[in-house]
Amino acid sequence: MTSTPLLSATGITRRFGGITAVDNVDLHVAEGEFLSVIGPNGAGKTTLFNLISGQDRMDAGKVMLEGTEITNFPPHKMAGIGMARTFQHGRVFGNLTVMDNVLIGCHTRLRAARSTIPVVAPLLEILKALIRPKSVRDEEAAMRAEVREIVATFGDRLTPRIHQPTYSLSYANRRRVEIARALALHPRLLILDEPTAGMNESETAEMQSIIGELKAQGRTILLIEHKLNMVMQLSDRVMAMDNGKVISQGKPAEVRNDPKVIEAYLGHSAIGGDDHGAPGMMPLQAAGGAE
Repeated sequence: MTSTPLLSATGITRRFGGITAVDNVDLHVAEGEFLSVIGPNGAGKTTLFNLISGQDRMDAGKVMLEGTEITNFPPHKMAGIGMARTFQHGRVFGNLTVMDNVLIGCHTRLRAARSTIPVVAPLLEILKALIRPKSVRDEEAAMRAEVREIVATFGDRLTPRIHQPTYSLSYANRRRVEIARALALHPRLLILDEPTAGMNESETAEMQSIIGELKAQGRTILLIEHKLNMVMQLSDRVMAMDNGKVISQGKPAEVRNDPKVIEAYLGHSAIGGDDHGAPGMMPLQAAGGAE
């Protein structure tokens, strides 16, 4: 991990009428760093990620990727520069197979089927799609082989189902497909919004292991996660938000023990606001306790 920020966001602000959902937030991530963003429900975490990834437009602020401004780039441009995103509520194409869903993540790297000739480029691409010259067939075969390797990352969860439509998969497997699709983009920055939401304890442990492997590969990762055990074990650094503002940031143990963070969670029996203490969540009392 280097000290030079890969992503730098300064003064990020988003208002919805009279409500300021994200209030002058600064965030930076070094290449190879794993940064987690935590906070109670409604703290502004997902809105912040939406602004950084181009899903929403900020009212003020600036986002830089290695010194190049990318403020308010639309999502397709963000994908083109290597920013991949998963969502709090999983998004897959239900009528497409696992293979085709993950192949969509390769779209920014297609070369053989594309044309750079102005005006006629769309027509040439359609023609190549119909004729399918050897260069197009070879590129597709290479990407299908790569997709199989990515899918294999998830063990036997997806590989036996690679040709099944994703609507037939379990909730947890649809979340895995979404992450696989993000990896197919070859992201420089991987943004994960609650990747274990709705998962039971064993599914959470399995997903944590996979994300840990991605970290070990040196990937740059931005994570929102309510399950504090996972955050503490994976993160290089943690940033806590409440009411749209950053209230603490630093090493995981420092943030967990910060009185402002503990106070932000008062009224919640578990980090994340689940009154039933969902599996994998750390109770509020433990947030201020020993490591």
